Amino acid sequence: MQHKLLASDAGERTFILVLEEGDEAFSCLTGFAKREGVTAASITAIGAFRAATIAFFEYETKNYKKIPVEVQSEVLSLIGDVALDDDGQASLHLHVVLGLSDGSTRGGHFLEGHVRPTLEVVLRETPARLRRRHRSDLGIALIDVS
Repeated sequence: MQHKLLASDAGERTFILVLEEGDEAFSCLTGFAKREGVTAASITAIGAFRAATIAFFEYETKNYKKIPVEVQSEVLSLIGDVALDDDGQASLHLHVVLGLSDGSTRGGHFLEGHVRPTLEVVLRETPARLRRRHRSDLGIALIDVS
């Protein structure tokens, strides 16, 4: 993965990250956010994966149903945010829409994606600190603005 700081002003930073073939996107983005000390940011990306895993949150069971996508796909849209988790570590919450070769799409909560040939990511940090707290009533962690 390559990255470059595009802008830095008043505590806000904008980075471009270019992931390369074979990189696993979720772990690369999480590692970058931790190394750079990102506490609040938005993420957008486009590119392609050779394989990915997405998920659908089943409210009744409070679990994510994994959906493997074992074919080449275009990342039509990957969006999400970075906040700090209960342990004070960077926590990503990302959703993705993948385009398949027949024009159909798959989408959901993004868990894993193996890049082929590239993934272009824009990370826009704000000077705020966002906290994502686990909600036992829902079984997931959500941003707590209080």
